[in-house]
Amino acid sequence: MPGGNLTQQQELELLKQQLLQAQRMAALGELVGTTTHEFNNVLMTILNYAKLGLRHKDEPTRDKALEKILAAAQRAEKITNSVLGLARNRKEEFAPTRLGEIINQSLILLEREMSKYRVAVRCEFAEVPPVRAIGNQIQQVLLNLMTNARQAMPNGGELLLQLTHDRASNAVDLTVRDSGTGIPREQLPKIFDRYFSTKTGPDETGKGGTGVGLSTCKEIIDAHQGRIRVESTVGRGTAFIIRLPVFQETAIPTLPIPKLGVPSQPVGNV
Repeated sequence: MPGGNLTQQQELELLKQQLLQAQRMAALGELVGTTTHEFNNVLMTILNYAKLGLRHKDEPTRDKALEKILAAAQRAEKITNSVLGLARNRKEEFAPTRLGEIINQSLILLEREMSKYRVAVRCEFAEVPPVRAIGNQIQQVLLNLMTNARQAMPNGGELLLQLTHDRASNAVDLTVRDSGTGIPREQLPKIFDRYFSTKTGPDETGKGGTGVGLSTCKEIIDAHQGRIRVESTVGRGTAFIIRLPVFQETAIPTLPIPKLGVPSQPVGNV
């Protein structure tokens, strides 16, 4: 806890670090919860079809059961590889980062959630070079924006993920666009403010509504010397566009890096 010997600025900095640590723990909890839930669904599928195959001796039924078991096992393998990829990418260092790989890993973790809420995902990836980034932090931003997009489409819709290379600025643009409810014009200037939320609270999955998700996203992108902006029309949807610099061997000055370090699902979405 802040002590009496600390200056007001030091107390504020300490409180900020404590908040960031709390966000890290919340992020880890959500990631573990989601992964556990996904594995539980896979195991239930395997168990149920194994029982079916044991009960029925006819070859067609057993073939169907084995096919379902194989598909579930392949799904489990994808989840495992995605989580292992996140675990390997926990360094707090800027490095050449392929955004397409991070997007694909994120989609694996959110695949069932998107399907449950009838959200069709479309990817449009141009050939882009690696960006200069801390992979797990960009993953956190992406998972946050994708969950926000899903929440903006309560009756289903389309999520578009795009990658383009802006050669003139030597940067890569990552766009997360939904076909949802949109954000009123008067709220747009506030959405990156900490504790501002367009929601009344977490949804049935326990995500969103705390008002720290987008502010954290902006802090991360700012520290990457990138830019995040939003475009939205009520009734037509919202797009978040992230611009990140292409990786170059020559080091460039950096801003302080938020020590968020845990790859995660969104911490607290707007």
